[in-house]
Amino acid sequence: MTSPAPRRNRVCKRAVVLRTERITPHMIRVVLSSDDFADNGFTDHYVKLLFCKDGVEYPEPLDMGVVRETYPAEHWPTMRTYTVRSWDEATRELTIDFVHHGDEGVAGPWAASAQPGDVLWFNGPGGAYSPDEAADWHLLVGDESALPAIGAAVEQLPPGARATVLVEVADETEEQKFGGSGETDVRWFHRATADGERGDGLVAAVEALDFPDGTPHVFVHGEAGFVFRIRKNLFQDRGLGRDRVSLSGYWRLGKNEDGWQAEKAETARQQSS
Repeated sequence: MTSPAPRRNRVCKRAVVLRTERITPHMIRVVLSSDDFADNGFTDHYVKLLFCKDGVEYPEPLDMGVVRETYPAEHWPTMRTYTVRSWDEATRELTIDFVHHGDEGVAGPWAASAQPGDVLWFNGPGGAYSPDEAADWHLLVGDESALPAIGAAVEQLPPGARATVLVEVADETEEQKFGGSGETDVRWFHRATADGERGDGLVAAVEALDFPDGTPHVFVHGEAGFVFRIRKNLFQDRGLGRDRVSLSGYWRLGKNEDGWQAEKAETARQQSS
């Protein structure tokens, strides 16, 4: 008789809320303490946050292997992916920014009500991008969902590094200030005063941009629709090598993360079949 396969250990990592701050009308910064986080060196490093369901008692530490084996699916924690805004190794402080639109979604409402001492479980980090110090100049493009990664990248640029940063937000109240010592040209695009589709301003700005001489390093992340349109300009029209560009559709307009991940998985399946 064949023995059952041993259960895979899926113990999650632990973080505790230290403080929160509303840095714009719709952006909440949550600073957590964690002895479990390990920096991987990427400026787009992300974590998978687990939001537990109200009224459900979970094993501690949270083990998703146990949860999936013993709890009905409707009681499983909801997972959402968030980019780390910053990590302070000395203080063990992990900072994550959350877009908040009232009661919409899962993570935003959690951040709005988070109190010091609240526990948040996570997995990760993942990631793949950090500014190439050998590049002659940098281009960073995104929306609110990419702001944490863009901010982290700008603040890691070496002194004097040239960068053009194009960011779309709702309006001028959602603009943020970045630190760093690079020579950074930040341009904001406001949906409240724009016509057309989401991301049109970013797409037009990239298409019209006079690329400086030298080798660029490009980062384009955010809503999948405009990322796809900029991808065409960079690869087909400008002929950039794929090793010079980091592209990711973090989300899709009209879908939550579960729906978007399912769509991407189905697309990948069709392409491989």
